[in-house]
Amino acid sequence: MKKVLILIISISLFAVLTKANAMINEYDEIAKSNNGAVTIDAKKINGLYTDFKINFQGATLSKPYWWNTTNPAWSPEIIYKDINRDGKNELVIILTIGTGTGILEREAHVFHIERKSLGKTSALVPVEVLVDNPKAILLKNVKTELTHNKASVSINDKKCEIEIKPFGIEQKHLFSDIYFGNLIDFEIKENQLIAKIGGQISPVGGYLGDIQITYVFKDKMYQAKSIEFKPISGVECH
Repeated sequence: MKKVLILIISISLFAVLTKANAMINEYDEIAKSNNGAVTIDAKKINGLYTDFKINFQGATLSKPYWWNTTNPAWSPEIIYKDINRDGKNELVIILTIGTGTGILEREAHVFHIERKSLGKTSALVPVEVLVDNPKAILLKNVKTELTHNKASVSINDKKCEIEIKPFGIEQKHLFSDIYFGNLIDFEIKENQLIAKIGGQISPVGGYLGDIQITYVFKDKMYQAKSIEFKPISGVECH
């Protein structure tokens, strides 16, 4: 009787573990292009989507180390447009890797569509192209300063000074400098890849505006074509 009981417990435990493992390994479709030609599947593990599979016209591309929030409001964004003006569409996938109060962090992945030989046949396959990190571009090109009276943003020979008293933030709550990092977004506008990085002067408010980076395809990668600071509505540069 004891042996039978042990066998029953072992079988039950095996069934539970098998079911749990199957659930972990299941892929969910988490994004689809407007025409349905491109879909993204991923696994939900520890509260995040990861281990991505991009399905493009019969070809499947694995991205095991990608991740995205499971919040359906921030599902991966799929865009299929000509962003380098070569007459062919590129595949752009924008992921949301961080959200929260006053936080939005997204990253962009760009793929050129190339014809690859697969044995005796060939197929169109997405090939990822490097996109220069927007924070690295900012650090190399933007100078900032924050005092108890004003915030200044300098890009090349252009300088924007903003009076911060109207924000009503106590000095003890001010950062030591303008902080860029909590708000990073990407979009495609007029067939160009654009990154927007929000600048803040305090953890309790004080959003000044965005550093806007417009990308261009050059030297086999997407790098900054232009960088400018755009203050929010109602804020003036002096």
